[in-house]
Amino acid sequence: MSQEQNNGFGTTFLVFALGAAIGGGLALLTAPRSGEETREKLQGKVDESRGKLNEMTEEAEARLKKAVQDGKDLLDENAELIKAAIKAGKDAMAAEKAKQEKKA
Repeated sequence: MSQEQNNGFGTTFLVFALGAAIGGGLALLTAPRSGEETREKLQGKVDESRGKLNEMTEEAEARLKKAVQDGKDLLDENAELIKAAIKAGKDAMAAEKAKQEKKA
């Protein structure tokens, strides 16, 4: 029952948002302005939206580049640790082997 209520709310909200968008568009088209004024206003909104989209794109690109760089740095750090651990293991194994050969 809870799932049905959530679906009903989501559908109602979607219909409301769609109605608001259509109403806003009709209000722009039927407002007492000349066609040129309406086109200028619409162009202004398009330019504003384009500017916001460009800002969001640049921000997302910067975040992605930072995440990639952080990943590379982490990989480099871990690669050095792994190399050091392997070297330490080889050294310990060689030392133990030398000890065993001395005993024998």
